[in-house]
Amino acid sequence: MASPEPAPPSRLRAWMLEGLSDMGKGTGRQLPRPAEPEPAHRGQRWWRVMCLTGVDYFSTLGYQPGIAALAAGLLSPVATVVLIVVTLAGALPVYRRVAEESPHGEGSIAMLERLLSFWQGKLFVLTLLGFAATDFLITITLSAADASTHLVENPHLNSALHDRQMVITLALIALLGAVFLKGFLEAVGVAVVLVGGYLGLNVVVAVTGLWQVATHGHVVTDWSSALTAEHGNVLAMVGVALLVFPKLALGLSGFETGVAVMPHVEGDPGDTEEHPAGRIRGTRKLLTTAAAVMSVFLIVTSFITTVLIPEKEFEPGGQANGRALAYLAHHYLGNAFGTVYDASTIAILWFAGASAMAGLLNLMPRYLPRYGMAPHWARAVRPMVIVFILVAFLVTWIFDASVDAQGSAYATGVLVLISSAAIAVTIAARKARQRHWTAGFAVISAVFLYTTVVNVIERPDGVKIGACFIAGIILVSFLSRLARSFELRVTSVSVDPLADRFVRDIASRRIRFVANEPDKRDIAEYRAKVEQIRAEHDFPAQEDFVFLEVTVRDPSEFESVMNVRGEVLHGRYRVLTLESSSIPNALAALLLHVRDTTGRIPHIYFEWTEGNPFANFLRFFLFGQGEVAPVTREVLREAEPDPARRPRVHVG
Repeated sequence: MASPEPAPPSRLRAWMLEGLSDMGKGTGRQLPRPAEPEPAHRGQRWWRVMCLTGVDYFSTLGYQPGIAALAAGLLSPVATVVLIVVTLAGALPVYRRVAEESPHGEGSIAMLERLLSFWQGKLFVLTLLGFAATDFLITITLSAADASTHLVENPHLNSALHDRQMVITLALIALLGAVFLKGFLEAVGVAVVLVGGYLGLNVVVAVTGLWQVATHGHVVTDWSSALTAEHGNVLAMVGVALLVFPKLALGLSGFETGVAVMPHVEGDPGDTEEHPAGRIRGTRKLLTTAAAVMSVFLIVTSFITTVLIPEKEFEPGGQANGRALAYLAHHYLGNAFGTVYDASTIAILWFAGASAMAGLLNLMPRYLPRYGMAPHWARAVRPMVIVFILVAFLVTWIFDASVDAQGSAYATGVLVLISSAAIAVTIAARKARQRHWTAGFAVISAVFLYTTVVNVIERPDGVKIGACFIAGIILVSFLSRLARSFELRVTSVSVDPLADRFVRDIASRRIRFVANEPDKRDIAEYRAKVEQIRAEHDFPAQEDFVFLEVTVRDPSEFESVMNVRGEVLHGRYRVLTLESSSIPNALAALLLHVRDTTGRIPHIYFEWTEGNPFANFLRFFLFGQGEVAPVTREVLREAEPDPARRPRVHVG
């Protein structure tokens, strides 16, 4: 009696999982070969892609001057100069090198991933992903919180929206999620309009502020006198500025996004995916121009906000808290212009959240599915959007939609990523035997590590929330890997001519394979194995079989390509040698491949594994070996639901 057809998925499920190609269990075949990379597209001019990066980077002007004033007080301009020096002499050279070393948008995490293998490499990458998630998620929540601050503090809306900041922030985040659920394409054109308009308005505010400073000379004198009275001399000022600099690290955000958008940068006609020289050159222009523009804005805005805005207005509840430039726009240019400025700021901050969400959706699938550390549905966009939005709701609630409170977590994520990038390029320069670059990048790494450590010590909330993200990612990743332990995960099987000849030869009769754990591989080993199999399974003397031997290369890898090589040992024993990340998965994949290519059901023979079954399962989970026979059978059962077509497993 034929089994009933499975019920079609519901419309909601189909919509949620739209675009997911690997939802079902296996169909009795190995996974399809990875798709060939598409030809490189021409992409967009580098300055247009810079605007896509800029919705994250330039939008920090919405809150950076206020955070700097809170952190450094009267020293805000001096501390900002330190930030600019670190940006131009530290972060910029590092990420120009990252663009060269990782031109396909993988970023510094991919550079460091190549340095470590096995489980230590995976755990290291998961840790960095935790900090990256902190960076991107806090970008969403902090930007939404600052956007709501601009909305609430607008003079036309303040009375109606007073004490509604939490609700507005959650609504903005929900709206962001709704856009991605409907289907979001990164619109470079929209980013160009938003960034162009926002920077233009900031030029007006900055010029107006400088004009006010020039026409009211006493504000500079008052500031200078107060600064001297508070800190004494220039050296003391510089020393204090160096100490408070870590609190201004938000001004370094945007570099990781800059290399993440590299695939969108237009290259030269002669570019290839292996050597995209034009794309690298364009990205370097993007990074340099963005850093230069941002540096000018930071120094000017930190100066005018410090000397023109009363210090008490920067405090929580003050009119300049989280919106220092908007305060100046309203105060000196009128509420009409100020409202336009608020609208532009809200739009770019909201779009910065969209950029961060796109970064999350691009980053997580790049690593977790490859490690087997994401459930099937995590490859679909919409379920992941819901997960990220719910986490953003939680973070917003924990931090009470406060821009100041989230600054430490944001800075921690930014600084850890920049520090890891600096270390990665230092190692790359050392491997290339570039002594001067190695020394320079080592100094930069030390500066960023110092900044990170100081930030963590002074504001531990950042590393706490980062640790929560790391713990959550690691826990979910390992639970997912555990749940997918019995999944067939060989992406393709490649058989050499001799191995193919062995299979074709035994296909004329019953196909029998014997699983053998290679030891010395001498004639005594194979003779003993033959005698054992014949005795345990009562084989006639004339029955023929082929040995299967698996070599585990990196058991931490989840999906792998398997190569099968044929050998004749000691003049009489035919052996197929396989290389994979897991013995049971390799054997199951070969059996299914043989069945599909010959049209006959193969048989495989094992001996029972000695030892505790649970300990053996852990060996399989961590090292790809252990309880081989039952796991091989379970992998086959998961991959081939029809028992009549399933390869046979025999255990003696």
